[in-house]
Amino acid sequence: MKEMTYIILGAGSRGKNYAKNITLCGGDRAKLVGVAEPLEERREYMRTTYNVPAENCVLDWTELLSRPKMADAVVISMQDRMHYEPAMKAISLGYHLLLEKPMAPTPEECVEIARAAEEKGVHVIVGHVLRYTPFFNALKNLINSGRIGNVMNIIHIEGVGHIHQSHSFVRGNWHVEGESAPMLLAKSCHDIDILQWLVDKQFKRVQSFGSLSHFCPENRPEGAPDRCLDGCPHADDCCYNAKTVYIDLPAKRNSHFRTVAANAVQNPSDERVMQALRETDYGRCVYAMNNDVVDHQTVNIEFEDDVYATFTMSAFNQGGRSIRIMGTKGELSANMKDPEITIYDFATRKTSTVAVSDFSENESITGGHGGGDGGISRAFVELLTENKSSDSISSGIVSAKNHLAVFAAEESRVRGTVVDVKEYESRF
Repeated sequence: MKEMTYIILGAGSRGKNYAKNITLCGGDRAKLVGVAEPLEERREYMRTTYNVPAENCVLDWTELLSRPKMADAVVISMQDRMHYEPAMKAISLGYHLLLEKPMAPTPEECVEIARAAEEKGVHVIVGHVLRYTPFFNALKNLINSGRIGNVMNIIHIEGVGHIHQSHSFVRGNWHVEGESAPMLLAKSCHDIDILQWLVDKQFKRVQSFGSLSHFCPENRPEGAPDRCLDGCPHADDCCYNAKTVYIDLPAKRNSHFRTVAANAVQNPSDERVMQALRETDYGRCVYAMNNDVVDHQTVNIEFEDDVYATFTMSAFNQGGRSIRIMGTKGELSANMKDPEITIYDFATRKTSTVAVSDFSENESITGGHGGGDGGISRAFVELLTENKSSDSISSGIVSAKNHLAVFAAEESRVRGTVVDVKEYESRF
């Protein structure tokens, strides 16, 4: 069993998470040997936690990738619009990639990354973490077992959650499409990917509706200042009051949001968080931002062989994913937060439940994204150290094609049309 070495480009929350999970999965087999991160606190955390040589802890990714190849793989976990250039450079040097989703912010760049990897003969594992969760592995195995017959319809819902929406897509890094990506790509490209993976059929047509309807200036309460801490008269009853979200909520619920808001590595003090609320967008009124990404969207999908799916993404909920899959012999329904899946059998007319754990071999590591962060890290380590693949892993070409379906859906939303996905793919 061989060892693997890797470098990380971007040591924010995603980069830190991948390092933690790769270490948990790989142990002594996986060694972090380089980090590129502009913020010193994050860079130092990675250096000291994983014993990375100081000369390999740099501010800019170009410095590491200008050197001769120094590891087996590169983890790219920078902002969405910073994926393409380092991905192409890393591929040209012969690195395997663990590439955070989305692959890139344009369809052309997604296709170019996939083609370059195929030509070079390296792996590009895109961070479609839902494929690696026990929950979706159980659903895939149930479908493959024939328990509900041939899949005919799927209704899939991603509840973004009202607080997550306000944090990431109103105040946070993904609130302006031109600086990141469309909401469907940034937040839900792995939901579109998971639908294709479950039905195992090609996209035919997509149609989408969506808009930014609530987090807008016209919904700003009368008298609300630009910043929540500046004496807002609605502070006591506004669910998006920054002090409530980042200071007053129980620590377990808002620890990640606090850390991001304070631009910290972990466990920032209340004083540091309060300073961030006075100085950064995280302290601004959610109705006084310059956000332009949608806060709710629906995608209708036609797959080959008359299989249809509907995906809904919405901010207006507590958060979480649920799914209903209808087949020719039965139907199943499940919520990602629940340990059981409900199945109705047409022949027996009986409803039963099965445990997610009984239909999933994935995996003992839990954590972010319902175990998906641990699952993808384990798959990545096993691929590079044992040449062991899994049903969850897809090629860069498949990932790019599923990204193109997202771009096609976004074109449908913007133009008010039904988009033929094959025709859309042919453009690239």
